[in-house]
Formats: sequence, structure tokens, C-alpha cells
Amino acid sequence: MNNGKPAAEQSESPGQPPREGLLRSSGVTGSMTLVSRVLGLARDVVIARLFGTSDATDAFFLANKIPNFMRRLFAEGAFSQAFVPILSEYRSQKPLEAVQNLIGATTASLGGFLLAITLLVVIAAPYLAVPIAYGFTDEPEKFALFVQMLRITFPYLLLISLTALCSAILNSYGRFAVPALTPAFLNISLISSSFLLAPYLRKPELALAWAVLIAGFAQLLFQLPFLARLRLLPIPRLNSEREGLSRIKQLMLPALFGVSVSQINLLLDTVIASLLVTGSVSWLYYSDRLVELPLGTFGIAIAIVVLPSLSRQHAESSLEAFSATLDWALRLVVLIALPATIGLMVLAEPLLITLFQNQNFPVEDIVNSAGSLRAYAIGLLAFMGVKIFAPGFYARQDTATPVRIGIIAMLANMVLNLLFYLSGLAHVGLALATSLAAYVNAGGLLLMLKRDDVFRLRPGWPRFLLQVSLANVVMMAFVLIGLDSWLVWQDWSVLEQASRLAFLVLAGIFTYFAVLFATGMRWSQFKR
Repeated sequence: MNNGKPAAEQSESPGQPPREGLLRSSGVTGSMTLVSRVLGLARDVVIARLFGTSDATDAFFLANKIPNFMRRLFAEGAFSQAFVPILSEYRSQKPLEAVQNLIGATTASLGGFLLAITLLVVIAAPYLAVPIAYGFTDEPEKFALFVQMLRITFPYLLLISLTALCSAILNSYGRFAVPALTPAFLNISLISSSFLLAPYLRKPELALAWAVLIAGFAQLLFQLPFLARLRLLPIPRLNSEREGLSRIKQLMLPALFGVSVSQINLLLDTVIASLLVTGSVSWLYYSDRLVELPLGTFGIAIAIVVLPSLSRQHAESSLEAFSATLDWALRLVVLIALPATIGLMVLAEPLLITLFQNQNFPVEDIVNSAGSLRAYAIGLLAFMGVKIFAPGFYARQDTATPVRIGIIAMLANMVLNLLFYLSGLAHVGLALATSLAAYVNAGGLLLMLKRDDVFRLRPGWPRFLLQVSLANVVMMAFVLIGLDSWLVWQDWSVLEQASRLAFLVLAGIFTYFAVLFATGMRWSQFKR
């Protein structure tokens, strides 16, 4: 009995391992996300070259960090992890009307709560800004600019959280491309505003804050027609599906902390960085953005596809398929994260010079950003690991375990932040602390999944790791041979820099996969 569900909703057969559909869905999501990430990279190039690192850019990056941090809590993070399993259950067991009522009740509850939070923050911004940007308080002009930017950017939280609700629905129904493409509107808005709006404002950097707000409306409106076709528009409905909404809240409350530990750590980094020299917030931002390129394109794409699949498999009591899906995701993460880590560490300065360096982003900014880039890159494997291990708990509606592990990881980050700060590592120490804490988080999640006997490594891991390790060593040797001193790169034209960087990246990727192929690995291995 399909309860009136569309054919696209039919789940995988119980007991079957992950199918080619998972790989294809990850590919679609990754491809669309890649478009957005490339635009994001172009956005960062524009911002760096037009605005550089200054008090105003530090103020914007910190002001924008607040709604984005809370977005990870109330949107992509805890909310999606709590909402998707319940929505998947409703799809499988209840008629369309019940699904519509659940979405309506969730929209009313989430939207109403975040509207109240938004109004409170906008009104009380001067007072809330003191603990957030304490390092700015001794510079009145910088602090006042931060408060103004916070008031402009914070409503983005409400808009992007409703967008995330729409994305969760579309992902659950197998429409992965639209949600993956949606973030591109933020990048388009920031790039356009930098050129078209900034020249007309008393403080050009204010254009960046207004661009964030404009993008929030664009992202939400873009998804609504696709939901209308599914008859699943998020229209607020009070007093409907209280039981489902109550279960979402029960799952979400502890998950607010557990699933977003890495984001809390990044926020702590930024707040402490406001106490350091001017530019520290910006250096952390640019290095974090480069790490986000592989993390957002591949890690998050895999996680987006995995959660609905795990939720269905848990609902069908298919333990073997559940374990196989996690194993499949972990292999893809290892396959992608390790070469990406090596690439970011070896090519740190050439990347930054090619993308950002000009009179507004001088060599001092290159050196400082490269330090935090390498520190963040160390944690890339763990950042991706958390993205796929956390759904292993939330698909089973277990939020308590990730919270306990998250608390341990956050405490580790705080201790490391203090140690590295006192030891004089400055912003690099903050990035390194975040990476090490991510390993605590990912390692704890993995151990608990194995303890619960819902994840078992499938045969072939020793051979797989040997193949990947050999490929990475050969790739790194090849890149190092073709890499001149980064100081020489400064004397080249932008075209020469881009050509050499593109050659090293593409040749490195080719070398990596050539070695994997030569040692017997085939792409078909990841279809199941």
C-alpha cells in the first residue's frame, strides 16, 4: 500500500546495500553544489581584491558569522537531522494530507520562533554585540559598524532557515539538484552588490551586509515553485500534527548542540580572533572558505544523500543496508578528503596568491592566511567524517549520544584554544584547535556506531587504504616537483599564476586516480 505517495518516494528494497542511485544522487548534489562553491570562490576573490583585510571586513565577517552560525543550529544542522527522519516516516506510513499537516505545523513553529529571535536581536543588537565582539569595543567606529551590520544580516537567519526547511523536503523526495544550487544566490548577490551597490554607500563594506539579506529572500522564493509541484508548500498551519511536531522538537533540542559542535568551535575561534590584531578574523575567514570548497562540494553532498537513505533503512529495520551505506560513505570521504588535505597544505600560498593577492591583500595577508589554511586542512577528514557519522544517530532518532560526544569535543576545543592562544600561536592556534577537536568528535561518533553494532567495516579496507595511501604519496611528490617557491609566484601575472595552479591541480588529480586505477581500484566498487 503506497498511501497515495508518488512513485518517486518508493524506498530501496530492505536488506540491500547502497545502490548506484546513491552514487548518482551524490554526483548530482555534488555537481550542483560545485557550481555554488565555484561562485563562492569567485565571491571571495572579489571581496578580497576589492575590500582586502580591514576593520570593516572584520566587522562584516563577524556580523555575518552570527546568523550563519545559528543557521547551522536551526537549519542545516539540528533541524534537518531531526526533521528528515520524521518526514521520511510520515512519507512511508501516512497519506499526503498528514505530510502536508506536518510541514505546515513545522513551518509555523520554526518560523514563529525564529521571527521572535530575529526581532529581539535587531532591537537589542548594541547590547548583544558586546560579548560577541568584545575585542571591537575599544574602537567605537568599528564596534558601531559591527552593530549596524548585525542588524542588517541577522534577519537572514529566518529566511535561510525556512529555505532549509524547503531543502529538507525536496531532498527527502529525491529532488537534490534544486537545494544544492540554491546557495549560489548568496554568492551572486554578494558579487553583484560589491560592484553595483558598494560605490554608493558611505561605507562600501555595508553592501556586503545588504547582499546577505537580499540573498535570503532570493533563496527562499527560488524553491517555492518546486514544492508547489509536489503539493508540499510550507504554509503555516497551527494545531496540526502535534505528535509529529513534538517528536521533531524532542530530537532537535539536544541536537542543537550535538550536531553543530564544529560550528560552535568556529564561532569561538572568530570571537577570540576579535581580540587579536586587525585582520585575524579575515585570515580565518579566507582560509576556512578554501577548506569549505572540498568539504561543501563532497562532504556535505554525501551527507545530504545519506540521511534520507539511512532513515528509510532504519524504518525498514534493514541493519545490513544501514551499515553498508555508512561504509560506502566513509570510503568516499577517505577517497576525497586525503588528497584534498594534501593539496591545500602543499599549495596554500600559491592558492592564496593566485586568488586573492593585490594591493588590498598583500604578502602579509598571504602568509597569515596560509598558516590558518594548513591548520584547518588538517581537520578536513574529521570535518567530513562528522557529516556522515552524525546521520547514523539521527536516522535512528538518537540525539543523546552525539550530544555527549559533542560536549567532550567542545571542551577539548576550549582547552586547546586557551593553550594555543597562550603559547602565541594566535589565529593559527585557533584553527588548529578546531581541527583537533573535530577528530575527537568524529572518533567518538565512530566508536559509538561500532559499539551499537549498526556500523561494521566491510571487507577490503586494508587494501583500500594501501591504494589510497600510495596514490597520495605519488600525487604529493608530483606536485612538489612541479612547484616553485611561492615567493616566485608573486612575480608572475595572474594568467601565469592561474595556468600553473590549474596544471598542478588537474595533473595532481589525474596522477592520483591513475595510481588508484593502476593498483586495481575501479569506480564500480562505489556503486554498491
